[in-house]
Amino acid sequence: MALARHVDPDTLIQELHDHPSKAHKHHFQTKTATSSVTPYSSRYATQQEISKFIIPQQGAPADAVHQMLKDELDLDGKPNLNLASFVGTYMEREAEQLVIENLAKNMSDADEYPAMMAMHARCVSIISHLWGVQKGETAVGSATVGSSEAIHLGGLAMKRRWQEKRDKEGKDKSKPNILMGSNAQVALEKFARYFEVEARILDVSEKSLYRLDPELVKKNIDENTIGVFVILGSTYTGHYEPVEEISNILDEYEKKTGIDIPIHVDAASGGFIAPFTHAKAGGRKWNFQLPRVKSINTSGHKFGLVYAGVGWIIWRDESYLPSYLKFELHYLGGTEESYTLNFSRPGAQIIAQYYNLIHLGFEGYRSIMENCLSNARLLSKALEKTGWYICVSDIHRKKGQHVYQGPGEIEYGNDRETSADYNAGLPVVAFRLSDDFKKDYSHVKQESISTLLRAKQYIIPNYPLPPTANATEILRVVVRESMSLDLLDRLITDIIAVTEQLMQTDAVDIAAFQPGAAGSVEKVHQSRGLEHRQRHKAKRPMGEGVHRTVC
Repeated sequence: MALARHVDPDTLIQELHDHPSKAHKHHFQTKTATSSVTPYSSRYATQQEISKFIIPQQGAPADAVHQMLKDELDLDGKPNLNLASFVGTYMEREAEQLVIENLAKNMSDADEYPAMMAMHARCVSIISHLWGVQKGETAVGSATVGSSEAIHLGGLAMKRRWQEKRDKEGKDKSKPNILMGSNAQVALEKFARYFEVEARILDVSEKSLYRLDPELVKKNIDENTIGVFVILGSTYTGHYEPVEEISNILDEYEKKTGIDIPIHVDAASGGFIAPFTHAKAGGRKWNFQLPRVKSINTSGHKFGLVYAGVGWIIWRDESYLPSYLKFELHYLGGTEESYTLNFSRPGAQIIAQYYNLIHLGFEGYRSIMENCLSNARLLSKALEKTGWYICVSDIHRKKGQHVYQGPGEIEYGNDRETSADYNAGLPVVAFRLSDDFKKDYSHVKQESISTLLRAKQYIIPNYPLPPTANATEILRVVVRESMSLDLLDRLITDIIAVTEQLMQTDAVDIAAFQPGAAGSVEKVHQSRGLEHRQRHKAKRPMGEGVHRTVC
């Protein structure tokens, strides 16, 4: 959540009224009538703006407020065309109905809503089995508000286990560290900073497929390493990180030193893809089949196909969740054991998650995920076939092939193929302008592609790859369940049309057409960050830390 500044409404209103662009506006009226024939016949149509920064003295008719807010929200992008986000924007009508019927239920009130809590327990069990929980182990887990909270909980458990072990050995515990790639989502670095753990952020490169490099892991672990964050699905390019290879490195390290370093798998997106697809994780193990993987998180609101507001964290066995971190709560007549960062949180999404798991079943999820990957492959191949673009993601390349071969090598698939015939990964298409295109049309800025597609209502971000690879900028499309073949066909047509338009246009700076370029009053006050064109003024240079990325 972005930090926001307090707004002095009196000063702001005076500035707005004095500004030439507001000269045509009426001044605020003192009329307080609340009746109206239609929402547009109320005082808010021509006489008075709705209050923005302080609560109004008098209320307003519900229909008028609803219409004014609805009209303002029309300025937002369309969720289904927000191709930047991994977060789901579609649920079936029956699932939506369940959400609406249970909006008032609070997950913290376990004793009051036993049926909801039973569904929560069932989800934990179902997901545990999807992730290969082993015989003889009792997996334990919880819903969270998203993967960020889940990652923090997983990291805290690793830190506490390391501290307890150091205490038993009588060793210093003041310098814990944790490893992650520079392609990590910002939640991973947040854990390290908020909970005072040194973040060893390892460089990624084209050679490592822009993901955590096992060789660098080998060079950076030591007795103070509390664990390694390994990502099953990079938000940049969709690549799965090599969990099994890193696990093998840590096994060898333990044989030599006796130091046991665990793995937490951040499967925010991949946790609901790898278990279902034919490709799985590319033939390699990634889950609780590997003894070194102690905990895994995922986002139910991504490829779990639920609206925003639910994540999951599972430990392979309850012994890996330190008892010190659990709280026994006596609340509203009941007793429950809790391990979360939040207390009150919505329960409706847990019900929706259970609905999806039962309604879709294994085959339903498989069909949806295979369709997403199939459409992502089609988009990737269509872009590379033009010769104008190269894909940095590689789920459209035959298994084991990671290097772009040129547009002449593109082969479209057939009805019998599955994801197993290709590299495993998320249904993400990360692409850039080809070197030949940039040579022939040097005046075309890749960012302009994103801007002109926004004019057609598509939201497709353009941003640099992780530090040390940030000389390369990519455009990125997340192919979600709601990306139909018809919409995909329209998208390909529009990308080609926009590219041709720029090829035939003289050099022009279209930065002014970027959404929000002028900056609203709220935008100026709400964010303590910087816009893209002012990124050179940032307190930390691009090469430090991890990028936010769009997720």
